[in-house]
Amino acid sequence: MKVTVCELPNDWTVQPKVQSALKDHLAQEGSELLLLPEMGFDRWLAAQDRVDPELWRAAVDRHLEWIDRLDEWGVAAVAGTRPALVDGKALNVGWVWSRESGHVDVHEKYYLPDEEGFYEATWYAMGNGMFQLAELCGLRVGFLICTEIWFTDRAREYAREGIDLLLCPRATPATSRSVWVAGGQAAAWVSGAYCLSSNYNGPVTSEMDFGGAAWITEPDGGTRLGVSSEARPFVTVDIDPAVSRAAKTGYPRYVRE
Repeated sequence: MKVTVCELPNDWTVQPKVQSALKDHLAQEGSELLLLPEMGFDRWLAAQDRVDPELWRAAVDRHLEWIDRLDEWGVAAVAGTRPALVDGKALNVGWVWSRESGHVDVHEKYYLPDEEGFYEATWYAMGNGMFQLAELCGLRVGFLICTEIWFTDRAREYAREGIDLLLCPRATPATSRSVWVAGGQAAAWVSGAYCLSSNYNGPVTSEMDFGGAAWITEPDGGTRLGVSSEARPFVTVDIDPAVSRAAKTGYPRYVRE
């Protein structure tokens, strides 16, 4: 299966050139799955510490509008996260979309930072704490959304459940770029799954930039198969699910608890 990760400017949805470049890459590479950054269809609201409910509601609608148009992108499947309102509660929800099954919400982000540029616990609530798998194009996929990647017990749980792809959409700063890439390698190794992550590039605030560095890492040892850069913002790799399934019997996945 050919999978694509990307680093995108935070306002890419109003930049036709960026959209065209991404569509061209997907077509040229024959990509089957695209992973988007965290809350990828609107500007990053959590950059400011003052909550605006109207902006949140508008972002909810905007994401659903874009998801309804995903069949225009020429790929079999897309995944990402979106702002949501569930029983009046603001949440950050990981979702998958496929031509076969349409849009399915999978996971509510549970671990939330709250600091300059990333006031997430201020903007929305913790999810229900369920880290469940979904089926996407015959593969078992699960989410660790951004900060959740550091809670490796969750990756371990996914390994026991036979995950094939670990999806880590994120919004992370340039100051910790290398740390996040290392985290993706560790998450792949612990879960025994391919780890995919997409991020933003460009400014978060007037004093902080997003870090880019979208990655694809392999299951057994966490070797980096591809990492994006400003010069190469889209990365596509042909992965073999049999590799992730075989990795479940290797170290450290087989170690008893």
